[in-house]
Amino acid sequence: MERGLPDDYTVTTAVGMAVRAPSVHNSQPWRFAVGHRSLHLYADPSRQLAQTDPDGRDLMISCGAALHHARVAFAALGWSAEVHRLPNPAEPDHLASIELHRHEPTLDEVALAAAIPRRRTDRRRHSSWHVPRGHLESMAEAVADEGVVLRVAEDAERYYLATAVEEASLRHRRDPAYRIELAAWSGRHVSPDGVPSRNTPMPDLTPGALPGRQFADPELPEAAGAAGEDDETVLLVLSTASDDRMSRLRAGEATSAALLTATRFGLATCPLTEPLELPDVRRTVERKVTSGAFPQMVLRVGWAPANADPLPATPRREIGDVLQPLEAAVRRDRP
Repeated sequence: MERGLPDDYTVTTAVGMAVRAPSVHNSQPWRFAVGHRSLHLYADPSRQLAQTDPDGRDLMISCGAALHHARVAFAALGWSAEVHRLPNPAEPDHLASIELHRHEPTLDEVALAAAIPRRRTDRRRHSSWHVPRGHLESMAEAVADEGVVLRVAEDAERYYLATAVEEASLRHRRDPAYRIELAAWSGRHVSPDGVPSRNTPMPDLTPGALPGRQFADPELPEAAGAAGEDDETVLLVLSTASDDRMSRLRAGEATSAALLTATRFGLATCPLTEPLELPDVRRTVERKVTSGAFPQMVLRVGWAPANADPLPATPRREIGDVLQPLEAAVRRDRP
């Protein structure tokens, strides 16, 4: 970048933190490009999952999470991010242009950035410890700052949401094309993307437990003392008033805000997109849980058992594979 703007080391550090964001099947469907005076986020449609995410909603949410991670990282490094979302209708994969300005980091911004390398998608059972309401309210405030609504699914809403999770899981298990795609993106050991075996537990057969995706070759053991049917898992739903690309991108930013806030508190978190990947099941969640708002993300939140082993980080692609000069990105997007 030009003089007076972040140097290459700062940009590379911030993008390295941005790509720690969660993405569906750890597909990492994003690219960053550095211009003379700005940074740009692009979607990578070659990494869209045809069976899991045919309309690209999960891809947009994943990219939104990376965008928020980038904002948090730059803030902690002394640069505020002025974001122009979907800046060019002629370039649909160009999701954001980021202008950077000198900024004095706050303690909260530094703490939120420090949560980035500690955040994990923890698919294991939770403990029986109660999640304080104040923690959930802080997450709701962080989500609201991104223009998104966070709702705690309780009582009848929790029942309908759990039923939707079970229905989606059952239908996906019966779908050969979906199972082939999931197997191709999981069970890995040395790949820089996809979901590694070491990060996925065996399917939870505890009565009343929420079914998870059945990833290939799961190797992650449950911690002794996990509560099973008596755990204090909280289910949260993030929803938007509209369902256009902008709403989905902002939902991804809000997902990141919720996850990093929860990580600051020491909570274990796991995004659940499966019930929202089947249109009719998603419509049921819209009617029964979010009161007509468009559900974009479900989060499973709780306390890990005290003796649970720390989860290893999931792999990420090399920074050179996702960060390039703006000129190269523009040439790539031209027909």
